[in-house]
Amino acid sequence: MRSNPAIQAAIDLTAGAAGNPRENPSFVPQIPSAGGTACVLTGQPFDTMKVKMQTFPDLYRGLTDCCLKTYSQVGFRGFYKGTSPALIANIAENSVLFMCYGFCQQVVRKVVGLEKQAKLSDLQNAAAGSFASAFAALVLCPTELVKCRLQTMYEMETSGKIAKSQNTVWSVVKSILRKDGPLGFYHGLSSTLLREVPGYFFFFGGYELSRSFFASGRSKDELGPVPLMLSGGFGGICLWLAVYPVDCIKSRIQVLSMSGKQAGFIGTFISIVKNEGVTALYSGLKPTMIRAFPANGALFLAYEYSRKLMMSQFEAY
Repeated sequence: MRSNPAIQAAIDLTAGAAGNPRENPSFVPQIPSAGGTACVLTGQPFDTMKVKMQTFPDLYRGLTDCCLKTYSQVGFRGFYKGTSPALIANIAENSVLFMCYGFCQQVVRKVVGLEKQAKLSDLQNAAAGSFASAFAALVLCPTELVKCRLQTMYEMETSGKIAKSQNTVWSVVKSILRKDGPLGFYHGLSSTLLREVPGYFFFFGGYELSRSFFASGRSKDELGPVPLMLSGGFGGICLWLAVYPVDCIKSRIQVLSMSGKQAGFIGTFISIVKNEGVTALYSGLKPTMIRAFPANGALFLAYEYSRKLMMSQFEAY
């Protein structure tokens, strides 16, 4: 059963959905929604602070200042703008990512001349993850666009960049369709790809290197939950440290394009460095690091155990 590519893809797709980084790793892939909702509610404020600080660094002196101003300006609900598209984005991204990860591992095996069940090296797994992320970016970009715009709607309105409007998911979606059509959902796609492809090389590379460290010559499949969580957390830290400036540029493009045509990746990068300095590219890094380790640790823990559970069930028949 393990060699059936269709069943393998279905298992990776389901395990990826169960292994959303904001989900409770209960090891039960059939009921991910309760844990996923609970973890979005705890992780969303950090993501909101990150996007606000990336896009409007002059308005906020740091994480604490951003939190206090957000609460005084919009209230508690301001921390949870974009929650529903954030949940959809992460479930969709990780489902596609891990399904394509399995396919890309097979492609890497063919390229390097290995048997179908041969173990890949850490570097080869990193390359497979990098290739898989390009497909995940196609489903991630539209939902992240809506999320980022909702999170910064207050700043865009008070700065006069856009007129006051209804701050709902549907109002943002209608606005995008009315102004730019379906392709408008892909503002920032090139930046998303530039973040995802190298980022997931470091993500999966850091994860596999860490698993190799903990395995110490044993099979990686024998690792317990604590090493898996630590490995996943290390992979998340590697990703964000490597590509955070690209994520900052992506947020700027997706948010500021609400007010009209925005410069592309290179133009936005030059503008930030010239007018604000290199440090502006790291605005919002603190809340990202606070959230990255536990979130990605939970992701890989849930993915590995969900996948093992489903593989054992299929192989039993």
